[in-house]
Amino acid sequence: MSFLRKNKDAENKSAAQPVGATAVRKFHTHSIPLDMEDIARDWDKPIVDAGIAAKASVIVRVGTLDLGAGTGSFRVREMMHRIAYPLGVHVRADVNLTDIEATCTDGRHRITEVIDLPTTGVNTERIWLLEHFADWFAVNLGKSSMYHVQSKLSEGVVQHLEERDASQYSADLSKKIREELKAAQEGEASEDPVVEAMELAERVNTLKRAEAERSLGDDSEETHRLLADDLPVVPVESRTSDEERFDQEEVFSGDSDAVRDRVAARLAERDRRQREKLEGEGYVSSPTSSSAGKKSGRVHQPPKGEYAEHFDHVGAQPKTGRHEGITVRQAHERLDLIERRKPLYKPWFSGLASAIACASFVFLLGGGPYDMIGAFVGAGLGQWMRRRLFAHHLNQFFVTFVCVAAAALACTGTLRFVGLFDPVALSHDTAYIGAMLFVIPGFPLITGGLDMAKIDFPSGIQRITYVLCIILMATLAGWMVASMVHLNPEGFEPLGLNAWVNGCLRFVFAFLGVWGFSVLFNSPQRMCLVAAFIGAITDTLRLTLVDFQVPAEAAAFIGAFLSGILAFVWRSSVRHGWLPPHLGYPRICLTVPSIVIMVPGLYMYRAMFYLGGFDTINALDWAFRAFMVIICLPIGLAMARVVTDKSWRYDV
Repeated sequence: MSFLRKNKDAENKSAAQPVGATAVRKFHTHSIPLDMEDIARDWDKPIVDAGIAAKASVIVRVGTLDLGAGTGSFRVREMMHRIAYPLGVHVRADVNLTDIEATCTDGRHRITEVIDLPTTGVNTERIWLLEHFADWFAVNLGKSSMYHVQSKLSEGVVQHLEERDASQYSADLSKKIREELKAAQEGEASEDPVVEAMELAERVNTLKRAEAERSLGDDSEETHRLLADDLPVVPVESRTSDEERFDQEEVFSGDSDAVRDRVAARLAERDRRQREKLEGEGYVSSPTSSSAGKKSGRVHQPPKGEYAEHFDHVGAQPKTGRHEGITVRQAHERLDLIERRKPLYKPWFSGLASAIACASFVFLLGGGPYDMIGAFVGAGLGQWMRRRLFAHHLNQFFVTFVCVAAAALACTGTLRFVGLFDPVALSHDTAYIGAMLFVIPGFPLITGGLDMAKIDFPSGIQRITYVLCIILMATLAGWMVASMVHLNPEGFEPLGLNAWVNGCLRFVFAFLGVWGFSVLFNSPQRMCLVAAFIGAITDTLRLTLVDFQVPAEAAAFIGAFLSGILAFVWRSSVRHGWLPPHLGYPRICLTVPSIVIMVPGLYMYRAMFYLGGFDTINALDWAFRAFMVIICLPIGLAMARVVTDKSWRYDV
């Protein structure tokens, strides 16, 4: 009996033994050890009252998720600062392609976290959800939302991350919020018109007083802090008495005591609620303790000096109210849901999007129907294989080589099969290059250039080096296939289309191409369509400029610059309420997909083809053409950011 039990235990142990990537992960982990004693002790505390280790675990994890989603180091630092600021923590981070070294301090303690990611990738849905998380986090800790105007939208999205399609839920919630606001406005309009007019007059007077307070140049540190946080400044000594307010309102209400009493009751109730709210949050002291010439607000003196704004919480009394709601556990549970979300699209749909994008890319490069058919089949098969292999956590350089070779062979085989019925298809040797364009690492290419524009050379150089490695593996695989089947890519034959017809077709295929690449980046469908609309405009303009003998490099710069401007206009329209709030997507999720289609993949692959044949003159010619276009793309985006964003305009 003992022997049987031991044998059964051995079998269970063998069955539970991890295999493949799971076994490797036991020795290589990039997760923050959340079971450490200093974090576990504060696990169920409000995060504002937790220790520096628990706070840093949230800050660094948000940066890690953002970095793993493919964004640049400047955005990772910005996101970490947005999480750290409501916690009263100052963070300094060194961000590279796959690692973060961050030091956090709250004025009393200091901690350093080092995170290493096993690989890199692109996930624009995660970038978008992290923006919602940062706003939800800030609002629930008493700060104003920085990204989305409607804080209720971020609250709803973050609280329902288990939804399969967060974009659809966001749209439904946005519609519901707009309907509630409309119903509230209609309800206010249906009230007594005299009362409504008097309330309007009171609001005008309040705005005038606030404007006067802003223009006085008050040296009160509390006033400046509240104004910076978009919180109401209510000096107790400057408030008018009820009797004075009623005397002013008689001008509007006449001698009607009933109306005056009704308005007085409503105004008094509103003032009472506002006073209780501000007192509860610690922004305004009670009327009995305030007097002329004394400052109301916090009871502590924040430290002075260079970093005073980061330690504004030191010595403050704990606040009461809803802003204590987020615990360390709740923050990490929301981040767990963001990290573990499955891809939006199945491998077959991703392959279909890749096929459409590459076939569209081939048309924009000048290819005809046969070239597009070959690229469609090859790119679809290659991307499907890539998704299936990545699911097993295989090395991405190996996966790139295998999938590009399979795509090139599938494209060539398709054209050979079509050639049995129409021999013209046998002469379309350049089509196999279009079938390999789905592996273009456009996101790290652009973000690497943007990092360099922000003087972050370590991260920028690492990203560009990564891009060169991916391109090297892809072009090497393509060259080997071309050598085996004796392909000779000499370019695409002119189609001879009418200029207007060609322009319309370019717009359509640019739209489809950007949509396809956005799907590869795991963008929600609404985000895909917005990026496709921007890309259709900018890429059509770029190709039209090239037709008018504008150098390809200058046309690429203009196209990228216009993409950045259009993305800024889109975001501004959302913030001003001209577009629904659920369409407020991060700029990088719109600009990068819209200009990836401008990356000269054909130039790079032809350079490698000639290099494999030791035709160094042609190889260098095509390589430098590709280089000039590539560097103009991030420069164009950076210039757009400098024009529209103060944080990029000045070096401070």
